[in-house]
Amino acid sequence: MVYRVVPKCACSSIGQIMYYSDHGEFFDGDIHDATGKMHKWAIEKSQPKIEKNVTSHKSYAFTCVRNPYGRILSSFFDKICGIQRNGKRYRGNLVPLLVQKYGIEVGDPDTGFEFDQIQSFRRFLLFARDTIRWRRPMDPDIHWSAMSGHISTFIVNGGRYDNIFFTEKFNDGMQSVMDAVETKHKVDVAKIPKFNESEGHGPKRAHPIEDYFDDLSMHLVYEIYKRDFNLFKYDVDNPGNKMPVGEIDLDEVHAKLGD
Repeated sequence: MVYRVVPKCACSSIGQIMYYSDHGEFFDGDIHDATGKMHKWAIEKSQPKIEKNVTSHKSYAFTCVRNPYGRILSSFFDKICGIQRNGKRYRGNLVPLLVQKYGIEVGDPDTGFEFDQIQSFRRFLLFARDTIRWRRPMDPDIHWSAMSGHISTFIVNGGRYDNIFFTEKFNDGMQSVMDAVETKHKVDVAKIPKFNESEGHGPKRAHPIEDYFDDLSMHLVYEIYKRDFNLFKYDVDNPGNKMPVGEIDLDEVHAKLGD
């Protein structure tokens, strides 16, 4: 099987399930750090094999999407507020830049991450919009750039998806992938632990998701992720409704993201 990674859309769990289906065990550590026993675009010698496989559609190809409201909020808590696996802040000088230019607070692990989460998140949204719209003060980060951008590179380079499923219906979606392929080791998706490399190193979300989005922030989110809402059938009018409101039309996705 071929999986096009979309950051913040259950990619750790999917990677570990693929690893397990080949080797009968999970990768010890963060699957993003694995350098063997699987092909990845980041491994140079894998690239020609992946390219050949994808362009000839030899394997079942899939990806996974997530509600844009939940995804951007998760990026904020994980990448901006959280301490990363290496014990440092994400991307070194990024957080100090946000504190200085946008007045964002991120809290401190020593004091239990006390800060105004809603105000800070809304300011982060302005920053995310600036990076995506004007590529300043930096290029957009993969964790908050639009899913349609990630998904389109696969199509533009000759790939075709057999399945795009929802993070919010993860077990059903992942099971539909496993049902479509032959694996060395049987995977019972319902029994697989959830792998979340971002959990436990940042503040807990203190409010329901809809509290973080007022009228202006909903407008900003739609401006940034219009294509994601439309193609992947999420509810733009209600941040509190994380579930999709329709089924993904694969032909529409290929037509609109293939140009």
